[in-house]
Amino acid sequence: HFFAIVDEVDSILIDEARTPLIISGPSSGEANRWFVEFAKIAKTLEAGEDYEVDEKKRTIGVLEPGIEKVEDYLGIDNLYESANTPLISFLNNSIKALALFKRDTDYVVMNDEVMIVDEHTGRILVGRRYNEGIHQAIEAKEGVPVKAENQTLATVTLQNYFRLYDKLAGMTGTAETEAAEFMSTYKLGVVPIPTNKPMIRKDQPDLVYKNEPAKFAQVVEDIARRHETGQPVLVGTVSVEKSEYLSRLLAKKGIKHEVLNAKNHAREAEIVARAGRLGAVTVATNMAGRGTDIMLGGNAEFLAVQELKAKGLDPVETPDEYEAAWDAVYTAQRDTVAEEATKVVEAGGLYVLGTERHESRRIDNQLRGRSGRQGDPGESRFYLSLTDDLMRLFQSGAAEAILARTNFPDDVAIESTMVSRAIKSAQSQVEARNAEIRKNVLKYDDVLNRQREAIYADRRHMLEGDDLSGRVEHFIEDAISAVIDDHTGSGHTESWDFDALWTELKTLYPVSVTIDEVVAESGNKGRVTPEILKREILSDAKIAYAAREEKLGTPAMRELERRVVLQVLDRRWRDHLYEMDYLKDGIGLRAMAQRDPLIEYQREGYQMFQAMMGQIKEESVGFLYNLDVEVRQQGEGQVESEVQAKGLQAPAVEAQKLQYTAPGEGGDVEVRNDRGQVQQAATSKLRQAASGAAPAPATEAPRGAFGQRTDGAAASTPAPQNRADRRAAGKKK
Repeated sequence: HFFAIVDEVDSILIDEARTPLIISGPSSGEANRWFVEFAKIAKTLEAGEDYEVDEKKRTIGVLEPGIEKVEDYLGIDNLYESANTPLISFLNNSIKALALFKRDTDYVVMNDEVMIVDEHTGRILVGRRYNEGIHQAIEAKEGVPVKAENQTLATVTLQNYFRLYDKLAGMTGTAETEAAEFMSTYKLGVVPIPTNKPMIRKDQPDLVYKNEPAKFAQVVEDIARRHETGQPVLVGTVSVEKSEYLSRLLAKKGIKHEVLNAKNHAREAEIVARAGRLGAVTVATNMAGRGTDIMLGGNAEFLAVQELKAKGLDPVETPDEYEAAWDAVYTAQRDTVAEEATKVVEAGGLYVLGTERHESRRIDNQLRGRSGRQGDPGESRFYLSLTDDLMRLFQSGAAEAILARTNFPDDVAIESTMVSRAIKSAQSQVEARNAEIRKNVLKYDDVLNRQREAIYADRRHMLEGDDLSGRVEHFIEDAISAVIDDHTGSGHTESWDFDALWTELKTLYPVSVTIDEVVAESGNKGRVTPEILKREILSDAKIAYAAREEKLGTPAMRELERRVVLQVLDRRWRDHLYEMDYLKDGIGLRAMAQRDPLIEYQREGYQMFQAMMGQIKEESVGFLYNLDVEVRQQGEGQVESEVQAKGLQAPAVEAQKLQYTAPGEGGDVEVRNDRGQVQQAATSKLRQAASGAAPAPATEAPRGAFGQRTDGAAASTPAPQNRADRRAAGKKK
């Protein structure tokens, strides 16, 4: 990461900074049926009576009457019993989906899918899903197929991602108001650059009305007046729902217009190309804000392409005819556009009409900035109401006071410095709140970021093929020392359970030294110390590892080390991300005990990271000693090791799209692709080959936690995979 130049830098580094980047994969299992069940329950509950909603903080709280209704519906005595704990999450998510997430505002439903709409750009975020069960709750609410929750494989905030670059720069038209945050978070200064041509756009003062219907009635009247004079109008709305509402009002008035929102994003280029034409009316969400270039008179190049398309000419299907006709058609369109642009300039240029203030002043300024580009004339104005979301959520007291004092008719605009101050104050409140959230997100992600850097550095060395033999030697020392410390940590030598110690060591590696030999080496049992135990057992473990390497061959052993450690590290890191997320969700409650949640998160996060590293070492050692490995010769001098192990996935030999063979739930071999999906044809072929080679299918040998065979003297029950699991199993006993 050397240098990055970011376009619309305030959108990416400020607005989007609250959203973490998550690489996720399909989790095992299907979507839980409780999502659909609780979607039905949520619809029977009454807001204010059964649950309360805080739209400002985007939280909900279930009240006692609501809890009683849910318990009656489910036929249980106590929803908050430990056995019913998972149901609380389903209940909270179903109420959030109903009360906080609005269709055609936060998301749209298309082709039986719930698709998220970006609050800043108004565009559909293809492939993105809400996490923590919210997306499934919305799917259940809307009656579309509920998909299983994805598992987080990797996560990073945009703030920490871009801070990886040695040098960072960007461009935007709206950065000065956020100069302090750019400096504090990214160490970036803001330099204003003068415009190429003087800006002559007229920014008119806001018009504020008592309520929303009155505001939209006046908006329609203003659009009609401008439309009659031929002035093109771009109307900005805050959501898909509001854009469709205004579209219906314009249709009633008989005003021809285009609607640009997340539902018809496929026509975006065409709508924008015509938005600057004489008399054009375009109703849009934030999609027509940042980065959109509306040319007065229209876009000649796009209009020429459309004309040729209408004539049946295509640059791919009929390239020669297309090329021959292009010059004449483009010249004609260019002349038409130039003539029309002159008339549009005479009419006053593009008129931008905002129907509501956004949470951020920068988004308002971006909408205004669609007009008066490159020295063109233009005009902008915002129509507001005292019941708009911004005022309702952040200045409800001021709005009510103004409404109580004034007796203006609905169709008369309220002109008051108090109103203007209230609007500015509301936007400042939202911006301050969002800045605080970003600051908080960064503080918590910095804790995970240090862990991420350590893990990814290790992972990079493994992927680049570094020799891991030295590291594995340390793994063996640490894993065996930890097991010995666990069994000899307290009490006198006489009280140590040597049999339990040896049983646990045998799950890690094939122990050949006996208890009696260690005692004999010490003189008597009373003289045995943890240091003597470690010395003797580590010596035995190293001999066993050398014997295994001699059996497999050095190249095969190095490949086995790389694959095993990499897969164990990846699996444990995924689990760690989930646990850290869970820790962060509840860490705020520590403040009630007069503790700093951030300090607690740092402390416990470090402890969890250390525990994870211990698990990685122990599991890696167990697998390296016990996995069944087949070494195949591929021509002279070439050796390839293939890991064929129970509990460890490995790539198949064939050089196709990534596939691997793995045991299915019943113990049969299955061939899977890189997404983990079973490849039926390849699986059948493999099973047929296996059945043809032997008269009867062999019974799967029982295996231990690390793939070791347990048929024989070993215990029939596989051992837990690490000490944390073993302790948990011990407590259950």
